[in-house]
Amino acid sequence: MNNLQDEVIAFLSRPSSYGTSNEPVQRIETHGSVIFLQADRAYKLKRAVAFAELDFLSLKNRKMACQAELLLNRRTAPTLYLHLLPITRQAEGRLALNGCGQVVDWLVVMRRFAQDRLFDRMAVEGRLTKPMMEQLGAEIARFHANAQITPAFGRLSDLYEEIEKNQREMSRYIPVLDAAAVTAIAHTSRTLLKSLTDCLEERRRAGRVRRCHGDMRLANICLLDGQPTLFDGIEFSERIACIDVLYDLAFVLMDLQHHGLNRLSARLLSSYINHSGGAQDCKPLALFLSLRAATRCFSLAGAALRQADPAKRYEKKEKALQLMHQALSYLHGENPILNHLAMTEAASYT
Repeated sequence: MNNLQDEVIAFLSRPSSYGTSNEPVQRIETHGSVIFLQADRAYKLKRAVAFAELDFLSLKNRKMACQAELLLNRRTAPTLYLHLLPITRQAEGRLALNGCGQVVDWLVVMRRFAQDRLFDRMAVEGRLTKPMMEQLGAEIARFHANAQITPAFGRLSDLYEEIEKNQREMSRYIPVLDAAAVTAIAHTSRTLLKSLTDCLEERRRAGRVRRCHGDMRLANICLLDGQPTLFDGIEFSERIACIDVLYDLAFVLMDLQHHGLNRLSARLLSSYINHSGGAQDCKPLALFLSLRAATRCFSLAGAALRQADPAKRYEKKEKALQLMHQALSYLHGENPILNHLAMTEAASYT
């Protein structure tokens, strides 16, 4: 973060900056952005930061990222993502929204929705339903069918790299995680990936690798106008977003199971299959589910070590351990959703 962005954040935190409404401003912060909720709008500011896959340090890069976010997320949420808005420096030195001075930063403007409409909150509170999963499966299938085919991505080398990254990151948190389990996940993943070589290459050549959402967790799905809606897809990295469509789907399937919602996860998978093609396409799903669980595992393990509150630290540690075991269970075929898939495939041949 730089001094100018500190000034911008202070400006956007004041209700008076938005015109006539005096409603208070709520702020949501992530590693890459700050979202300001005011009246019926949400204003998303890209942080001036850089990580391995992300570089928002320059104004040019932040503008390009805002443009990409608007374009890509309108594929799934056209009524949620509205437009871009410049923050300008007026002649007298003050900041303004969409003024006539020099542009100092950019915002993605979105419709505001109630936070209790987020699927992660609904999952915790037991408010997700089978009809919602039916709708969501159909929507994801539609989205994937229309997504751009990207055959230059999604190669085996990318997946081997993902396995290595997961092992490397999980190994950093051995005080939280089990070293033997981390090694087993990596070893079994490599073995399974090798056995899937022909299948995955055939899928890539057949156009199954597409410009997907890339971060299809429950936290990035909301109930908008009564419809399950995907939002906040990855805009800053083609490598992360241009993946096999099943790898994209695997994140939300895994997340539902992590919340103990096995039946809803199975219902979502069935809906997706019914709206997009045959169950035989799901051969790589066990590996994809495991990769997603491992990624969330090290994220939560790191959060546990950074957490000062003992109760919250314990909660995050337990969730990380659950995800570690979940990643292993997929690789060993010992998971309810894989059992459901096996039964579905068997039924299709009777």
